Amino acid sequence: MDQEFHRIKRLPPYVFAEVNAMKAKARAAGEDIIDFGMGNPDQPTPKHIVDKLKTAADDPKAHRYSMSKGIPGLRKALATYYARRFHVELDPESEVVVTLGSKEGLANLASAITSPGDVVLVPNPSYPIHPFGFIIAGGTCRYIPATPGPELLKAIERGVHHSVPKPVAIVLNYPSNPTACVADLDFYAQAVDFCRFHGIFILSDLAYSEIYFDGNPPPSILEVPGAREVAVEFTSMSKTYNMPGWRIGFAAGNKRLISALTRIKSYLDYGAFTPIQVAAAAALNGPQDCVEEIRQMYKQRRDVLIEGLQQAGWDIPSPPATMFAWAPIPPAFAHLGSLEFSKILMREAKVAVAPGIGFGEHGDGHVRIGLVENVHRTRQAVRNIKTFLSSYDKVLEASEQKRANAG
Repeated sequence: MDQEFHRIKRLPPYVFAEVNAMKAKARAAGEDIIDFGMGNPDQPTPKHIVDKLKTAADDPKAHRYSMSKGIPGLRKALATYYARRFHVELDPESEVVVTLGSKEGLANLASAITSPGDVVLVPNPSYPIHPFGFIIAGGTCRYIPATPGPELLKAIERGVHHSVPKPVAIVLNYPSNPTACVADLDFYAQAVDFCRFHGIFILSDLAYSEIYFDGNPPPSILEVPGAREVAVEFTSMSKTYNMPGWRIGFAAGNKRLISALTRIKSYLDYGAFTPIQVAAAAALNGPQDCVEEIRQMYKQRRDVLIEGLQQAGWDIPSPPATMFAWAPIPPAFAHLGSLEFSKILMREAKVAVAPGIGFGEHGDGHVRIGLVENVHRTRQAVRNIKTFLSSYDKVLEASEQKRANAG
């Protein structure tokens, strides 16, 4: 039997796999590739969090099945964080569920609320699980701009009036992966008012809430009065506390959506290992100076990268938040598209980035640069790129010749 499974047929080839394979081949050949491709924090989890994990793991009772919705202490810690950070009061029993990272939560909620053929409004470009969580669940995505503002609000309105059936939900992600855009409370208020009027759910991804550099801290959509009538928000421990491999995140907000996600999860998992949840609660309840240190580390890397590349002739907007720079492809290479440019950058400058096409067709004019190498390595990458750009005409000529020979 060689037929392809229905849901697999709806998933395009993973764009990043091509770049990753090229990177692995280069490293196997002994090349030093500076890797800005994946948003994978490179620093250790703060010691007090790890110590709490070790202590909790020494208790044999903690080795049994945990709770799918999360242990009470962790749900209370998340509610305390929302009260402290956003002045939002949450009921830990009915408005909070612990997830195995925000990615799992988004995908399982999509499965819970989506019927075949349902329409969902999703930004393009966006983090891949935002559209594909719904596509895997049998839904259909109508794409909207990623930048918050009047054009996005108009696109949402068009999406409602011209979609059959009417959209069941809209995905928002600010600070945004990959674009690093940040939304304000006025934008959220308009989105909430519109969705309450039309009976549409909002799924807000706030995974980068604590990685910000300029101006005020990014708000939560749940700060908007009435938001919990339609909105649920996903947060994560991964970036805030350097805990990506721990796979701990949260969904909070609308009771109906939280109940649906909790019920789906009860059939799929028994929750994260209890000591991990205990340590996550210690992170949220404990000293927060480590969060500021992580924030300042990314800010320093951002400044070194952006200032260095500007001096090298590559003008990239300075991201106000997240651990990414959303970089327009230099004009001389724009015709190649993001995948081909990423390959050339790796081959010629020994620098790996994520091609924008991997985040949707409207990302093809950009590449995403992760701030996941230390300052020394970042400066080395800048020097490599500067050398590469100084001889771009020769690189382009060789690339075009290679493509012609391949054709």
